[in-house]
Amino acid sequence: MKALTQQGYDEPTPIQTQAIPELLKDRDLLGIAQTGTGKTAAFALPTLNKLLASRRSRQRGATRVLVLAPTRELAGQIADSFRLYSQFMDCVTQTVFGGVKIGHQIRSLQKGTDILVATPGRLLDLMSQGAVTLEALEVLILDEADQMLDMGFIHDLNKIVAAIPDERQTLMFSATMPKLISDLAQRFLRDPVRVSITPESTTAERVEQSVIHVGKNGKLAVLGAVLSDPSVERALVFARTKHGADAVVRKLLATGHKAAAIHGNKSQPQRMRALEAFKAGTSPILVATDIAARGIDVDGVSHVINFEMPNIAEQYVHRIGRTARAGRMGQAVSLVAEDELYYLRDIERTIRIDLDVLPVPASSGVEGLPVPDRSFRPPKPKGPAGGRGSNRRSSAKSSNQKTRSHGRSGRPPSRRSKSGGKARAPAAGGA
Repeated sequence: MKALTQQGYDEPTPIQTQAIPELLKDRDLLGIAQTGTGKTAAFALPTLNKLLASRRSRQRGATRVLVLAPTRELAGQIADSFRLYSQFMDCVTQTVFGGVKIGHQIRSLQKGTDILVATPGRLLDLMSQGAVTLEALEVLILDEADQMLDMGFIHDLNKIVAAIPDERQTLMFSATMPKLISDLAQRFLRDPVRVSITPESTTAERVEQSVIHVGKNGKLAVLGAVLSDPSVERALVFARTKHGADAVVRKLLATGHKAAAIHGNKSQPQRMRALEAFKAGTSPILVATDIAARGIDVDGVSHVINFEMPNIAEQYVHRIGRTARAGRMGQAVSLVAEDELYYLRDIERTIRIDLDVLPVPASSGVEGLPVPDRSFRPPKPKGPAGGRGSNRRSSAKSSNQKTRSHGRSGRPPSRRSKSGGKARAPAAGGA
């Protein structure tokens, strides 16, 4: 309470009001709320209270709480929040993720920790090297649970959960929870309470959302014009690919804008430098792939600009949730080309809002596209990336089949190496 008072916390947010009492009863929980509504405190505060209520000495290489996050940036921010809330407690919080040397992380875990925040790939590496054990784990938390249960992460999650006691408290939080992923989540939960503050996949109420219809070849010029508006204080620009993000940065730098890129091909020091420059305002434009939609919590992001539309509608919710945080207002502008109309219509159906249409800025020197009639239903793009959640659905179906016989623990059949120990798990990509 001293730490919360110091931070100026006086009233709980809706997700905190509904989730914390249930978590204090040791209930498993699936929490859904918009980004920027205090989900981290909703799971961190009752977890810290649980540690205080049952004080135990730290065991070598062990942890009592495990928080899994899909990206390095999000893992670091969650750990910072735990440290902030526990600053007047005897509580050790450690963070482990890929992209940095593993030796320091191994040494830091030797004396044991109370709270471990990790990305799945690096955690599996540390487990295979005997640097950390999950046998004494009491609480498992999945932040951005929809992504943790999706695609490549689910197989790593199965391996991690197999090493955790069945008698545990499991918490899952996210801003979006598609039904297939929600059904899969039930395999890891025990009689959970479901807390949903807003309809699933809704967008932050304080974000003014709009679109500009422009051809592909005119997007860079329009982006430059939008960013030149004096109202743009700090902007997060989303591209769909790593190479696309780098190309946008090169164009912006050439036209006098201060910009940096953050994506999976960047080293961890490069990602940290770009994020710190963005936070400090020395580089007020950050161009990112969707890795940043789940891992950036920066005050004062005035604009989110979708240079390219996401091909999964729910990802739009996470992208624009990077602005209008902590009660502030924000702007979300999407540049939509002809072949992205399907994604736009899919997003509008998902969030149940028809986005406002803005004219192309005159300073861009670009002619806009005709505004399509609302009754027009564009065809679904061809290829594996087309359509709403096409990759996610197939992966969720595959994961469902693999976990069907594993029960709540999600435990696959045990495999041991010839030496008698557990077989080393491969590292996950993308973390």
